[in-house]
This record gives sequence, C-alpha cells and structure tokens, in this order.
Amino acid sequence: MELHHGDRIKDVALFEKNLQNLDVLLTSYALITRDRKLFLDRTWKMIILDEAQQIKNPSSKISRLCSKLESEGRLILTGTPVENRLQDLWTLFRFLQPELLGSKRKFGSRFASPIERHGDEQVKSQLKRLVGPFILRRTKMDPHVAAELPSRVETTVECSLTEEQAQIYDGEVQEALNSVQGLEGFERKGAILRLLTRLKQLCDHPALLEGEKADWSEARSGKIHRLFEILRELAPHEGVLIFSQFTSMLKHLKAILSRTFGEEVLLLDGSTPREMRDQMVERFQSGKGPRLFCISLKAGGVGLNLTRASSVVHFDRWWNPAVEAQATDRAHRIGQRQTVQVFKFVTVATLEEQIARIIAEKRALMEDLIEDGDGWLTELNNQELSKLLLPESAREEAGVSS
Repeated sequence: MELHHGDRIKDVALFEKNLQNLDVLLTSYALITRDRKLFLDRTWKMIILDEAQQIKNPSSKISRLCSKLESEGRLILTGTPVENRLQDLWTLFRFLQPELLGSKRKFGSRFASPIERHGDEQVKSQLKRLVGPFILRRTKMDPHVAAELPSRVETTVECSLTEEQAQIYDGEVQEALNSVQGLEGFERKGAILRLLTRLKQLCDHPALLEGEKADWSEARSGKIHRLFEILRELAPHEGVLIFSQFTSMLKHLKAILSRTFGEEVLLLDGSTPREMRDQMVERFQSGKGPRLFCISLKAGGVGLNLTRASSVVHFDRWWNPAVEAQATDRAHRIGQRQTVQVFKFVTVATLEEQIARIIAEKRALMEDLIEDGDGWLTELNNQELSKLLLPESAREEAGVSS
C-alpha cells in the first residue's frame, strides 16, 4: 500500500513501475485532478470513493474526471447520498452505473421533478426499486453498528429579536421587497441572496452589518442572551461545541464568552493552521482544556473527533440539514458516552422561522431532500418572498395572502 500525496511526481516512469507492485493506492480528490493523466491512462481493478459527496456537483472538475476513470469495479462510501437535491443521486450513479438512471435531463423529468415538486409517491417508489439493489445503508443507530452509542436529543431554541434588531429587520425587508420588484434573472437572484445573508447576519447580531467599528455588546443580540441562559444551565465542566457559518460572529462570540464566563474559549475557522487545529482538538478532548469550542461550520463540520462535548449549539441555521447533521456528528459519534443535546437556534417571526418550517416539510416528503443550499430561495416570486420574510401579522397588514 502507498500514500500518494504532496509534491508533483518527479519520476513518472518510476511511479508507474511501482504501481505494478501495489495492491492499494491511497490519494485525495485534489491529487486526482492534479495528476489526472496518471489516473486516466490505466484500468484499475477497483476504485473506492470515500466521502463521495465530493463529486455531487456534476459540473465540477473532480466529478467529471471521476466519471471518466476506468475500472473493473466501483464502490462509493458516503453518509449523505442525497445531500442537497435529488440530482446528487444521479451524479453518484453516473460514476457507479452510468446507464442506470439515464441522462441528467431524463432523470430530471422522470424522477427529480415529480418527486421534488409534486411529492409523487409512486415515482419515488419506482426510483427506490431501481437504485435499491446498489445501496447498503448502515447508520449509527443500527444496533450492530454502534450498539453502545448514546442517543441525541434535538431541541429548537426560539430566540427573540431585540427591539433594535426588529427595527432594522423591518427596514431591511421593506427596502428589499421594493428593490426586487423590477429585477429579473441573475440580477434578481443576486439581490435575494444578498438580502438573505444580511437578514441571517442580523438575526445573529446587528454588528455583522456595521463594519469594523461596530458595537458588539451582547445586549444587542437576542441569540447571545439565550446562549448565556443555556450555558449557565449546563454542568461547569461539560464540553460545548458552538457552530456558526459566520467567522466574524465566532471571533466576537469567543471574546464575549471569555469575558462573561471568565474562561478561555477555543476558536477554529478556515484560517486555523493544521498544527494549531490539532493542538486545540487535543486540548479539548483531554478534558483539562477549555470547555467551550467555537467552530466554523465549513471548516470544522467534518473530520473532527470531539466526543468530550455532550452539547452542540447551532447558533445559526445552515439550510442543508445534512451539513448540520455532519457538524453534530463531531460529538455524536463512536466514543461518546453521554447523551448529546443539540440546540438549534431559530429567531421567531423572521426568515429563520419560515425557512425552518419549509425545510421540515421537505424533509417529511423525502429524507434530507432540499434544494441546493439557498438556491431554491432565489426562485421565489414576490408573493412567496413576502410570505417568507414577513411574520403572519405583518403579511396581513401588507395585504399579502397566505
């Protein structure tokens, strides 16, 4: 067995000669792209893709490249075969069994559209029968997989806007609804995405909208108030993971928590060097280091073992439930000895509450089946957008029907 990583291969002939004597070659998706000729110019006995959701985007370079690899057998491993939308499944089978689900367009019209848009149970059953023979599913809750794994309890924590947040929120929504009226196409989509980001930031803390000299007082955020309440109810040495998609929020939250509770708080985001990252994980896991760990959802949502934590806080919501679940699994995994409490913060009477409801409805239709990230939100018409952003009472005043 050999690990293929690091710098470019200097002696290609020697590398190819060594391949003849290898049983297993381990490498990364990035190196398959970089050294594509080495991987494309041969037929492999077996290709195994771990974390296969890495190829879910059919247009990405790595996805297209993997589908071109030649092999006698193929196997993929993934915890999220449908992470964002049903099209993910088609991409995986383009690698596994290219002819099974037909072309991307045919799959969309035959399966994706009827299931995602209309909840067609008959079509869903047809698809399950088609792909079922190729799927072996095992979850941590299966008794023969992780019999000793404790349960986890998920709680939606309702947070209120402060008076200041509510005033800013109303102003942002009204201004945005007026501004998108005459927009079309990509311009309209871009405007909606900018609005959604600003409103999600506002639900965390108004300072996220205000630049470098903003006032980061905890009194300006309803979520921070609720976080304080939860942390004070937990045991003093209980490990807690706090996830957010906004690194600026995490950096200031670290300072606020350290000041309020008089203790060191760890922070891991995309800028954290590998060595420092490993040191922080080791300190946290030892049980002697800091108990509070602020983590960027993108940087620390996968690949970490943080079983010291028995509480997980999602300070803001990532609209893909599979991503949230992967982050929670940093604590709820083999090696955990306590029940894991998961707190999902949702600000009432805001888009957070509305989108959480929409996602719950979509998950009820098909497990973890939602549109790609925030993308489906950009397709909303003006009436649907108003319904999403405004609480029911405000919609009635504005004359928007449900």
